[in-house]
Amino acid sequence: MVKVKICGLKREEDIEIVNKFKPEFVGFVFAESKRKVSPERAKQLIDSLSEDIKTVGVFVNEAPEKVNEIAEFCGLDVVQLHGDEDALYCEKIKHTMWKAVAVKNEETLDELKGYPLVEGFLLDTYVKGEKGGTGKTFNWDMVKDLYKDYRIILAGGLNPENIGQAIQSVNPYCVDVSSGVEKDGVKNEELVASFIHAVRSAVL
Repeated sequence: MVKVKICGLKREEDIEIVNKFKPEFVGFVFAESKRKVSPERAKQLIDSLSEDIKTVGVFVNEAPEKVNEIAEFCGLDVVQLHGDEDALYCEKIKHTMWKAVAVKNEETLDELKGYPLVEGFLLDTYVKGEKGGTGKTFNWDMVKDLYKDYRIILAGGLNPENIGQAIQSVNPYCVDVSSGVEKDGVKNEELVASFIHAVRSAVL
């Protein structure tokens, strides 16, 4: 079964929504973003989170010591690296890691071979000057066979309407959504419900 990650939680209402619809993962953004939360705020929200939902912290070029400190403080299950972190950097991280890769072309995917310690690769859309969260899709055909060799977390412009096709095309381990389940800049219960339902209903 394809897993779901709802990213960019900030409010108590977001926690209530995910506790109701039970995605496997939720994400908290600790990098500069309109969805950024402080470690203290994230911990406060995580304390109200259902215990069967795993937590992911999103970091961009943060000092590895700081990543470990925040992950420990918040009790994160996964650290998601969204910047220019290399394999040497990854050796300093003490938690399960996902590495984000902005898919520009097929050559981009050669990067995955250079991260032996990473447990999953989050594939996002390449947009110059952006580190994810663009709400844009990329050509899924470029990555359709990667699931045979890697644990793939598919991101980039996913929503309740296109998620079925995305799953059929990429066969990911997990799908990651943020803006695709938002209305007026905040998580929307109906969109979260329809996204998760669409994932659960998707046929591989």
